[in-house]
Amino acid sequence: MKKTKALHWFRQDLRLSDNPALYEASKHDEVIPVYILDDFNSGAYSMGGASRFWLHQSLSDLSNNLNQNLSLYRGNPLQTLIDIIDRFEIDVVYWNRCYEPWRIKRDTQIKAQLESKGILVKTFNGSLLWEPWTIRKDDGTPYKVFTPFYRKGCLKSEEPREPLPKADTSKYFSDKDNSLNLNDLSLLPDIRWDIPMQSFWDIGETGAHDRLSKFIENGISHYKDGRNFPAKPFVSRISPHIHFGELSPNQAWYLAKEKGSDKNIDHFLSELGWREFSYCQLYFNPDLPTKNLQSKFDQFPWEHSSKNLSAWQKGQTGIPMVDAGMRELWLTGSMHNRVRMVVGSFLVKNLLLDWRHGERWFWDCLVDADLASNSASWQWVAGCGADAAPYFRIFNPVTQGEKFDPDGQYIKEFIPELKDLPIKYLFSPWEAPKEILDNANITLGKDYPEPIIDLKSSREKALDAFKSLKKEQA
Repeated sequence: MKKTKALHWFRQDLRLSDNPALYEASKHDEVIPVYILDDFNSGAYSMGGASRFWLHQSLSDLSNNLNQNLSLYRGNPLQTLIDIIDRFEIDVVYWNRCYEPWRIKRDTQIKAQLESKGILVKTFNGSLLWEPWTIRKDDGTPYKVFTPFYRKGCLKSEEPREPLPKADTSKYFSDKDNSLNLNDLSLLPDIRWDIPMQSFWDIGETGAHDRLSKFIENGISHYKDGRNFPAKPFVSRISPHIHFGELSPNQAWYLAKEKGSDKNIDHFLSELGWREFSYCQLYFNPDLPTKNLQSKFDQFPWEHSSKNLSAWQKGQTGIPMVDAGMRELWLTGSMHNRVRMVVGSFLVKNLLLDWRHGERWFWDCLVDADLASNSASWQWVAGCGADAAPYFRIFNPVTQGEKFDPDGQYIKEFIPELKDLPIKYLFSPWEAPKEILDNANITLGKDYPEPIIDLKSSREKALDAFKSLKKEQA
């Protein structure tokens, strides 16, 4: 009897455990696991710099776990797959589904092309608890508000798939003659800004599970309230691991549920639900990264200050809570979620800069840059998305800092030049008397910027802009 050969195409599922496509592929006599860097079809959604840094480390870890049997390529996946299939006489191709519009279009075409050549293609859900088309209202339309989506849609639907065991890797082989070396993918930057970033993460499948386990053990019991304090260790920090598939949401879901059920665990599970909601929004609204979900915002009077945008990007706005967040992003490739809302609100409301500027900057700088979550979150904070924060909800970065960083630990970590400033003035240094500033060795405009905008007047200006929008709609 002829031995069967399978190909598993790794994408956003860089793990061996709970990998449905890999698990099924491993039942064949021989399996070639491949990864193809696709900058050919991605267009404007090619991975940003921080994501590429993460991908390099993750592929290195995966290759080690596969005993160096991971074959690497770059280019158009269709042609690459056909070449491999022809060379090794592959019988069946396996992959886990992706949900970004450009990937859906690409994968649909690839599947049709391979099947026309008599190649069997089998696809699986390896990255969502519930696929978008399975969660709809009774009338068949998608949910537009999170709470009913999650409570009535997800929780009343089928239970998420339970995690699968680790795939058997004993029958894997590689394309030794044609596979690239990892460095040939050129994922790391020429100027190695990524090196300090490495110290904040343990990238790969083992690191992902360690991170999740530590959170479930030590952090989840304080999660509901503690997650709002950026200096406290009560957030999971698993989003990049889930994005790249080093960890499945199913593994996180069931490990949390093993802990029992209380307000903290339920809140963590609902945050996994928000990720599902973002994917639903993107699936039913493919223009989510670029187009206002609420069309009335198409007439919003955005301003166009490259100077203010640059100050925001560099963490040089003179508003400590905003600057600390933006510097955390640059240094670590991540930002605490509470602070993401603060810096987002500041950009679109105080500075009146288009949310799409924020979306693109985060896309390049975040290690967990996820097209669905990033787009949906920016539209939420701008007030133009699904279940959006009301536009008039404008986060005050001073009061947010006083409430959620009461001892100034977060500010001092990322803005060390303010470390000697008394807590009374730490969140608004422009209010400090000259004597206080002198004692802290701070000259505003030299050691730390003057505020680029007045918070009170810019808030009023934002509200006026929104009122003008409503008048136009009347």
